[in-house]
Order: sequence, then structure tokens, then C-alpha cells
Amino acid sequence: MDIIFLHDFKAKTLIGVYPWERIVPQTIQLDLEIALPSSRACQTDNIEDALDYALIVDRINDILTNKHFSLLEALAEHIAQTILSEFHAPWVKVSVAKLGIIRGVKKLGICIERKSDTRQTS
Repeated sequence: MDIIFLHDFKAKTLIGVYPWERIVPQTIQLDLEIALPSSRACQTDNIEDALDYALIVDRINDILTNKHFSLLEALAEHIAQTILSEFHAPWVKVSVAKLGIIRGVKKLGICIERKSDTRQTS
């Protein structure tokens, strides 16, 4: 399986259950591993056979700008399902963390893995 990754992607977004979290943007960190639908790009060296990293980043930025989530779990799930459905990835691993939100903790978050089979419940 060929996997592309995006690590240490930081962005500000409104996320949380507390009233202040609904008005004060917080910095989150995203780490993604995305299985490629095929390994053709390795042989062809053609962007048409690859996943476009910039499009993935743009799509995630769109989600962070236009949707509000109370929980990191829901944000991670939404990103995972978007990658699976819109980019036709067979598998994705999404980690989302809030940075410096609790004293003494550098970051806290969630890591999920999903397969394109919608019956998968992992």
C-alpha cells in the first residue's frame, strides 16, 4: 500500500463545547496518512495518477472555515470521510490535536483510522 502524509498541518478554527470555544479560534494540529487508490503514480510520474496534496489541504481548510464541531472526534471523522469519498482513498488515518489547551500538556487529541468500506466501524 502506498501512503502519502501531511504532518504538522496547523490551522486556527472554532472548535469546542464551552461558550468561549465558540468565539475564540484555537490552533489545532492535523496529521494525515492517506492510502493511494493505486500505485500508478510511482510508475508514470504523472500528477493525473496521484493525489494532489494542495487540493487536500484546500479541502481541509474549507472544512475548518465553514463548519463548527464541538468535538475533535467529530472533526476527525468528517475529515476522514471527506478524504475517503472525495479523493477515493481506500484508507486514511487522521490525527487532530488541540495545542496547549491544558496546562502542562503540549497537545491533546484523537487519532482515527477509517477504510472506504462504510460498514467498517473501527
